[in-house]
Amino acid sequence: MDLTAALATHRLVAIVRGDDPDAALRTVLALADEGVHLVEVSLSGKDALSVIERAREALGPDRPLGAGTVLTAQDARAAHSAGADFAVTPGLGDGVRAAQELGMPVLAGVLTPTEIIAARALGVAALKIFPIAQSGGAAYLKALRGPFPDAPFVPVGGIDKVAARACLAAGALAVGVGSPLVGDAADGGSITALRERARLFRTIAAEATP
Repeated sequence: MDLTAALATHRLVAIVRGDDPDAALRTVLALADEGVHLVEVSLSGKDALSVIERAREALGPDRPLGAGTVLTAQDARAAHSAGADFAVTPGLGDGVRAAQELGMPVLAGVLTPTEIIAARALGVAALKIFPIAQSGGAAYLKALRGPFPDAPFVPVGGIDKVAARACLAAGALAVGVGSPLVGDAADGGSITALRERARLFRTIAAEATP
């Protein structure tokens, strides 16, 4: 898949991490049903590989599905085998290269200018600025765009509706949203409330200036 193009089109990545695999699966499917096209299932969630496998079966082969918290080469291989077609990492570990070798584009975690340069040298699809809320938020993102005006930044970490609007306005390609979107749905919470939040964040993404 062309992850960079998908991020530019949809502007939103939902991050699902839960302690209830069945609820996590319901969450992924509800997000997809609400038109959230890019969903990552964090490998730090319970039985995450099983969630990815079952989500892939339910969604079919053409719907994008990512694996998050890919740290190692083994993580990348396991996620690929489970059916993930893109990888999201918190940093520049061995999982980045392994995922690329398997044909999985990578949204790679970076924070500093040095890490951004290193990630771009690896040819990653996009740059996950993490954790953004603890690092200056949209103001930090705007500062990074000075030396890196065309970099495909995707801020993640503490992205609520206010931060999502601010980061997209500051030039983010897309935003990655976890608990402010997913809430407790992946732990067995309300799917109805999840759907409402999904519609809100989709509206924010759709209203953002390209």
